[in-house]
Amino acid sequence: MSTNIGSVSSPPKSFDQSRSTSGNSQSDGVTIQASGLHKSFGATVAIDDLNIECRSGQVTALLGPNGAGKSTFVRMVATLVRPDAGTLSVCGVDAVTHPAEVRRLIGLAGQSAAVEPALTGHENLVMVAKLFGHRKAAAVAAAQSVLGEVGLSDDGGRLVREYSGGMRRRLDLAASLVGAPRVLLLDEPTTGLDPRTRLELWDSVRSLVASGTDVLLTTQYLEEADRLADRVVIIDHGRVIATGSPSELKSQAGRDVVVLTLSRTDELALAEPVLRHIGTDAPRFDPIARALTVAVENGPEALSRVLAELAVSNVGIDDITLRRPTLDEVFLTLTGTPR
Repeated sequence: MSTNIGSVSSPPKSFDQSRSTSGNSQSDGVTIQASGLHKSFGATVAIDDLNIECRSGQVTALLGPNGAGKSTFVRMVATLVRPDAGTLSVCGVDAVTHPAEVRRLIGLAGQSAAVEPALTGHENLVMVAKLFGHRKAAAVAAAQSVLGEVGLSDDGGRLVREYSGGMRRRLDLAASLVGAPRVLLLDEPTTGLDPRTRLELWDSVRSLVASGTDVLLTTQYLEEADRLADRVVIIDHGRVIATGSPSELKSQAGRDVVVLTLSRTDELALAEPVLRHIGTDAPRFDPIARALTVAVENGPEALSRVLAELAVSNVGIDDITLRRPTLDEVFLTLTGTPR
């Protein structure tokens, strides 16, 4: 089962007490601090002088191309991989010298739900709570509490084999929380889910954050980071190349975007040279949407020029908009790699 991976050497506080004091011992508000981390697997350098700081009260999203080092970093935080060099602490505890203590502070949910289908949702969580040292009454209370947090209160008595994929994933989140972690690690938690189920899981994550859980999220969906994250860290080749809020990162791209929707696809040959002349890059065309997209400097002025030149060319326009870049476009600009 993908859960909080710690072992408990002594009886824990009650669930409510543990959650209510979560993170209060860090006066500087830093939950994860990595400095100069390095990790190689043979000749392959996975992490190269990585510096990351995650603060309490935030969802921090870790983005990067495939092989950038995202999952390796999460596994380091989870004490499943030991760094070759550098320092790493979780809630002020050194993850290298005190891994067992760190495991008691974190929850981990991976890319697939690992729950027992022959048990009910509630029974799954009671079992996990007991593994963390809760007595029966406390385990039952913890299970009921986290079922509510992930929106499964009404389904806790059903066998997990009857759950949808999204419900299983939410139960996996609940299992990660039943040990009352201070920090929840989500490693691409919505991979393979359909759009509706992904939205439901996002709602669950928002509820967890609102209740005081700090989250480190890796994702391959840029929209997910845009919707959930307070802070985004983009890494490439094991190093941080940009960090900031989604809004700040979009501003770093430094360019607005003009999106032109044509009335007819056969007028592409007339419209494309106009946008190519005004844009900073070659326009991209979506044949299904009949939309041309191009990055521009000084957006309002560029939009006026596009409209004037298209009027002269008699190009039919269904719609034209000026917008900020998406995180997908920021990602491409910073890494040179499509997501």
